Amino acid sequence: MSNNALVKKRYAAERRFKAYGLAAIGVTTAFLLFLILDIAIKAMPTFFVHEATLTVNVDPALIDAANPVAGDYLGLTKKALAAQFPDVTSRGDRKALNGILSAGAADGLQQRVLADPSLIGKDVTVPVALNSGADLYLKGYATAQLSDRQKAWLDALLEKGVISKGFAWNFLLNGDSREPELAGIKGALIGSVLTIIVTLALALPLGVAAALYLEEFAPKNWLTDVIEININNLAAVPSIIFGLLGLAVFLNIFGVPRSTPLVGGLVLALLVLPTIIIASRAALKSVPPSIKEAALGVGASHQQAVFHHVLPLAIPGILTGTILGVARALGETAPLLMIGMIAFIVDVPKGFTDAATVLPVQVFLWSDLPEQAFQSRTAATIILLLLVLFAFNALAIYLRKRFERRW
Repeated sequence: MSNNALVKKRYAAERRFKAYGLAAIGVTTAFLLFLILDIAIKAMPTFFVHEATLTVNVDPALIDAANPVAGDYLGLTKKALAAQFPDVTSRGDRKALNGILSAGAADGLQQRVLADPSLIGKDVTVPVALNSGADLYLKGYATAQLSDRQKAWLDALLEKGVISKGFAWNFLLNGDSREPELAGIKGALIGSVLTIIVTLALALPLGVAAALYLEEFAPKNWLTDVIEININNLAAVPSIIFGLLGLAVFLNIFGVPRSTPLVGGLVLALLVLPTIIIASRAALKSVPPSIKEAALGVGASHQQAVFHHVLPLAIPGILTGTILGVARALGETAPLLMIGMIAFIVDVPKGFTDAATVLPVQVFLWSDLPEQAFQSRTAATIILLLLVLFAFNALAIYLRKRFERRW
């Protein structure tokens, strides 16, 4: 075969290899876009909500000015809704009419009256939450939760202009709830933040210190070789093993409170510690040896050369590895299930020892519920979790560019 034929064959092989690579990227991108689009479509109902704006008479007979907290706000709200349909008189029809309201329909009215008790005895116009079935029906989704009569009442309210549509702030500002229309992710979001704070506070200084010692100060012998091998092996251990370790050590031996950001952060710190050590050692190795040699040559001690010259230049790589490790921890579910963070938590945690859950566990909990509205909230929480992970990765790229030095 001539040289020209060999050259053409080689170029053809290169073009085929390039085409294979582009095809692989295209297929991967298509699958990723399909996944994100599917999640976004399922999540859309969560971000918008329908409410009925009703004029409620705050009857002093039901709301005692001396103790307004104990008033029958839900009864007043149901009465205001019944005023929209004076022809609904039977007990069964009234019960069905009240069935389109959420269990928290009177929350807005109660907050207004508690903030301003002078409203007692007056007419107050407030937004009233509808239940998840009514909300889905108004959004155009088929739902078996409503009867034909209830759908007709909703259509009538829509024609009267009583129904309004707005952004579902409750999803961002509420804790978890048994009622889909009242369930929110604030508790899980705060729990994730507190857990990650504990993780960073433990894993970052310990990981960097261990990497510095192993790379710059530890003697090269069989003991350090064994330590390095085990660190590399720990980075590949399934995450649920760390959950079992946390259950056995932190909960059973040390008695750390179950289902709290403190124990969650301790477990996730063990999980990401090997990753931070490996990334930090790689960052220290990437610093040219001439930097340290120059420092030693002008009279600096070994410790001064490492801490004043090598470590500052390795910070971009260390920060990048740390953030990527924390991003992995943020998406973990299995180890947290083992330490009890799967519990149904309504209250928003206010400290590191309060009962809490995290975003991935919240996704796990909601995905197992049959209600259609909870399925939509599951997809919305996944989108929020993806946005947080994208933000962590963007921060890693920014920090690398911000602190990177060229030599």
